[in-house]
Amino acid sequence: MPLIRIAPSWAIPESQVTSERFYTNRRRFLKGLVGAGIGASLLPLTGCGQSETEKTALKASYDLPALKNLSQNPAFSQVNRPVTDQILASQYNNFYEFGGNKSIWSNAQDLPTNPWQVEVTGLVKNPKTYDLDDLKKAFPLEERIYRFRCVEAWSMVLPWSGFPMRLLVEAVEPTSEAKFVKFTSYYDSEVMPGPGFHLGSLPWPYTEGLRLEEMANDLAFFAVGIYGKELPKQHGAPIRAVLPWKYGFKGAKSIVKVEFVAEEPTTYWHSLAPNEYGFVANVNPNKPHPRWSQATERFISEGPDLTWEERETFPYNGYGEYVASLYG
Repeated sequence: MPLIRIAPSWAIPESQVTSERFYTNRRRFLKGLVGAGIGASLLPLTGCGQSETEKTALKASYDLPALKNLSQNPAFSQVNRPVTDQILASQYNNFYEFGGNKSIWSNAQDLPTNPWQVEVTGLVKNPKTYDLDDLKKAFPLEERIYRFRCVEAWSMVLPWSGFPMRLLVEAVEPTSEAKFVKFTSYYDSEVMPGPGFHLGSLPWPYTEGLRLEEMANDLAFFAVGIYGKELPKQHGAPIRAVLPWKYGFKGAKSIVKVEFVAEEPTTYWHSLAPNEYGFVANVNPNKPHPRWSQATERFISEGPDLTWEERETFPYNGYGEYVASLYG
């Protein structure tokens, strides 16, 4: 297992952003596909072997317009790891609707994102349907640098742009009966081929959920951009959930509906494999996945060998001071 040792630091500034290139260990491949599960190891992620046309298309997929009126939230301007290079983050993604491996960025370009509306409904006093521009105007946009941790035991650090979920909660005013929120993602079988290897039916569209108090926590975030620009399609454009203390599958992509409900909602991965993908799904180094440990993670960054490095997993992904009280 390759390991790059980087001098420890608990205050690496935003300026230490990894440059736009990457090579990862090609021998690692998606393993252990069991039932509805997804593998825990890394897939190829590199410009090596790509044609010039593919490289141009990849760059075009994330070379998007800059977001306007974007401020940096000083409370989330740095973490103890460097920000992952944009080209790495842009070609290593889980988006099950577009395929079962990590190299789905090209398939994801078929996602139609204009026009886009998000319906906010359910047990609320002020139901509303927002156009994407409405959301950007209604809620001030800020950048937050967050750790990102996948249940497959790999991780990144990403500079998301968007707004806290609590602002939407305040705007629609949930009733006293609302205890949970359900996120529904866009789905169209004509442009979303699915993983390809799964033999059974899958419960599309993708859904995820939170307890209401989790959504109201200051960490919970709706992202409409990344790296200061509009959100690329492979990241779940044009709006997705970002919950840095939870495993990444909790972050619903390409959201079209936010519904406030009284009962715990059925969610995609939890319905397929509840013993592997819990509803709460907080990052926990002491609770292994049924098929691999969560005690360490493979951090995707640039180093002397342009590969990943082994890192310790933090409880709540390092955000315990914000969220531990939610779980008593």
